[in-house]
Amino acid sequence: MRADRSDESRDGHVLVLDAGSSSLHIALFAADGERVADRDSSEPPGPAAAADLGNFLSEVPAPAAVGHRIVHSGPHLSGHTLIDTRVRALLADAADLAPLHVTPALQVVDAARELLPDVPQVACFDTVFHKDLPAQARTYAVPERWRADYELRRYGFHGLSYAWALRRTAQALGRPVDNLQVVLVHLGGGCSACAVRDGRSVDTTMGLTPLEGLVMSRRSGSLDPGALLWLQRRHGLSTDELDDALHRRSGLLGLSGTSGDTRDLVRARAEGDAAAALALATFTLSCRRGIASMAASLDRLDALVFTGEIGEDQPEVREEICSALPVLGVQGGLLVPELTDLMREGLRRIDRAGRGVPVLVVATGETQQIAAETRRVLGIADGTR
Repeated sequence: MRADRSDESRDGHVLVLDAGSSSLHIALFAADGERVADRDSSEPPGPAAAADLGNFLSEVPAPAAVGHRIVHSGPHLSGHTLIDTRVRALLADAADLAPLHVTPALQVVDAARELLPDVPQVACFDTVFHKDLPAQARTYAVPERWRADYELRRYGFHGLSYAWALRRTAQALGRPVDNLQVVLVHLGGGCSACAVRDGRSVDTTMGLTPLEGLVMSRRSGSLDPGALLWLQRRHGLSTDELDDALHRRSGLLGLSGTSGDTRDLVRARAEGDAAAALALATFTLSCRRGIASMAASLDRLDALVFTGEIGEDQPEVREEICSALPVLGVQGGLLVPELTDLMREGLRRIDRAGRGVPVLVVATGETQQIAAETRRVLGIADGTR
């Protein structure tokens, strides 16, 4: 199946494809960075999602390029890159490092290459933002053979989200990116925190896979590795059982027993649900731990920045995190409406001006960042503001 090629196409439109394990987000951006159209396919990557993509392409100007969000680059790719046969094979080899993310993304890559065989397609990686992590931040304290032969190391994720949030933060504060020391926090289905010093990631909470670090919606976050050995030896849990539980049945869902969505849990807590209250308390403590550990990699804290669906839209969670961080100079009281200054679309400063570390909320911009990175790889003019 191939999309109908329109002559109105090659004026710099970039198609962005962001595949999840059970959904596909499609967006088209014009040369000036404006979003032309978008669509969410609720179908898991596969024939149905490919049909949704084909229908979308039949309704919009044909793109000059396609950018794909690929969560994990694996050990052999260190930059956003054009997808060719070699790169496609390397991505398949890295899929087991983030199977919930990379495997469905590759199904979408294959569908898009079939629909748009003459259009260049670029892999944009969440790991690239962290590619220059200092040795002490990327190294696990494990035997040398594991590090050398198995290439076991920390990669970090949510990099496309962080790259967008960092640039918007610099704009909000009126300072150059390379003169900022900030903690960025991406809270959504997956959650992580990142320390940025002078424009570069120097530490982050996720590691070899997107399972490490903060408590997440359905993922456990960091867990004593001895507990996993104990579960295997004492209770006979298989690798597949552990994988399923840690990726799909843990986190907020596992704690509450009802939902991995903070909106549901905030409502349930207000109605007296003790399990929901414990889930939220555990989650916000995990976030504070992550933020504080990231601050330990900085000389100063110029700003605390929230992004992601929870970070952007869940003020109760932000308040509970910030109100317990006075040790970092972060002030609470961020729910008071008059203290919220709407600076520009997609960017808010929510702290009490002049009273502590600036706290910002940046609307998630992964798709915009993918479009910009795709243009950079291909040398297409980028009009993103």
